[in-house]
Amino acid sequence: MSIHIVALGNEGDTFHQDNRPSGLIRTYLGRSPLVSGDESSLLLNAASTVARPVFTEYQASAFGNVKLVVHDCPVWDIFDSDWYTSRNLIGSADIIVIKYNVNDKFSFHEVKDNYIPVIKRASNSVPVIIAAVGTRQNEELPCTCPLCTSDRGSCVSTTEGIQLAKELGATYLELHSLDDFYIGKYFGGVLEYFMIQALNQKTSEKMRKRKMTNSFHGIRPPQLEQPEKMPVLKAEASHYHSDLNNLLLCCQCVDVVFYHPEVTGVVEAHKIVLCAVSHVFMLLFNVKSPTDIQDSSIVRTTQDLFAINRDAVFPGASQESASNPPLRVIVKDAQFRSCLSDILRFIYSGAFQWEELEEDVRRKLDDSGDVSSVIEKVKCILKTPGKINCLRNCKTYQARKPLWFYNTSLKFFLNKPMLADVVFEIQGTTVPAHRAILVARCEVMAAMFNGNYMEAKSVLIPVYGVSKETFLSFLEYLYTDSCCPAGIFQAMCLLICAEMYQVSRLQHICELFIITQLQSMPSRELASMNLDIVDLLKKAKFHHSDCLSTWLLHFIAANYLIFSQKPEFQDLSVEERSFVEKHRWPSNMYLKQLAEYRKYIHSRKCRCLVM
Repeated sequence: MSIHIVALGNEGDTFHQDNRPSGLIRTYLGRSPLVSGDESSLLLNAASTVARPVFTEYQASAFGNVKLVVHDCPVWDIFDSDWYTSRNLIGSADIIVIKYNVNDKFSFHEVKDNYIPVIKRASNSVPVIIAAVGTRQNEELPCTCPLCTSDRGSCVSTTEGIQLAKELGATYLELHSLDDFYIGKYFGGVLEYFMIQALNQKTSEKMRKRKMTNSFHGIRPPQLEQPEKMPVLKAEASHYHSDLNNLLLCCQCVDVVFYHPEVTGVVEAHKIVLCAVSHVFMLLFNVKSPTDIQDSSIVRTTQDLFAINRDAVFPGASQESASNPPLRVIVKDAQFRSCLSDILRFIYSGAFQWEELEEDVRRKLDDSGDVSSVIEKVKCILKTPGKINCLRNCKTYQARKPLWFYNTSLKFFLNKPMLADVVFEIQGTTVPAHRAILVARCEVMAAMFNGNYMEAKSVLIPVYGVSKETFLSFLEYLYTDSCCPAGIFQAMCLLICAEMYQVSRLQHICELFIITQLQSMPSRELASMNLDIVDLLKKAKFHHSDCLSTWLLHFIAANYLIFSQKPEFQDLSVEERSFVEKHRWPSNMYLKQLAEYRKYIHSRKCRCLVM
């Protein structure tokens, strides 16, 4: 039996100090304890390339008596010169290894643009290993500006390698050096795993063919069918950015208004959102002091652009509650004020669409110099303390933060009294929060705070039926769009809280967490765990978690021999019991056939066919 490996791409030869031929494949064959073959045989096989000039061929023995044949082609031009041979070798490969040097972007693009399309056309089931060889000499992200040439000759990032592996469904490895650890244990371990898988597959195919050719006299052993496929639970897409963007459009829970004495109208906003993205607004709203920020440019930007108006009345103000009027902020720059609505929309949508912002500002201002001045002021507002010109290249900044980047910044205000305008009372303790975030992220709370309810006019709101830890996890999701329950029990409590406040995506997240935790448990842990799976099923049904309840029924049926021995199995309803019995694995038919077969092989009628 033999294993055929095809290696493609050039990983360089910077790891050997002498002038011997070096490379990933050759180093592995020479060092792996599972591969036998002396140095002279490797050199001889590597040098004899007359019959097959496209590839360098290595031959060795693995696992004792398994023939290992490796064909290595480091150069695309040679590979492309004999298309018939190259295609046949890739088509017959058991394992494909793609390699490149992380400090040679040309070798990476040669792999990506040339070898990968050929592999995709040739085979879909062969395991592929992508090996990024070498230690990066330049870890900085290259500029993505089309006019900039600073990324020429730069290293290949980990993200590029992982993305390439995802496109191909391959295993991605980074080998910083060709030493015993990276070659023998890291690369060698993965390669040997796929070698064993290939051997197992070939053995099973050989046995299947042998069974088809040879007739079997007597009772056949029963075939255990595969369990039914578990229901697939699809995750709900995040609408975090649209929620806060709608908050700006609907003008709910406004607590600050911007205006200019010479410009008609006002612009309404929310302190909590502005402070989450800008230290300028933190300084303006006294969330932080100049001592905390320690950046004179941010202090100067705040003083040059804004001033708080303490007067009782100001022109163009919207009708607000007299007990809690919004803070009035004067915008000193009239041009900046005229574009402020577009700037706020840019901030609320994630603050990364710089080109759209520039187009919106250009529609308001005719002079290109004024447009540049406004854009520079926006960059100063979003500046990080202590960093110089961090937003000089908008496209680089956009590539570095392509998603909504202040969801983690909002966590800074979670369960803290800063800017809080509502307090929840839970189990004798208080939890401060911010109405704007709650209204934007939760429809139930939006109706509660904006309707004719007691909570709309009250600052202290009691919460019943939920523990403090669960409610804090719920608020964490509203603020950050993510959560991480400590276990299945806490995930179920959080699911109940999400159902109470009608946050469907959080329900799906908790369902996925519970399913993932249960699927990862081995059979021994399932048999010994104290978690009542039937009680979990009944809670899922009671709280309208249909996807989870259906999955749990299939899970009980797929692990019938484990759960049928537990006392809570008797608590299943008639309908649930009927479903589990119908879809149980292994089935009753298989168990009966297995009992008959065992009885047969222990009877006198059974004779050993070998002896």
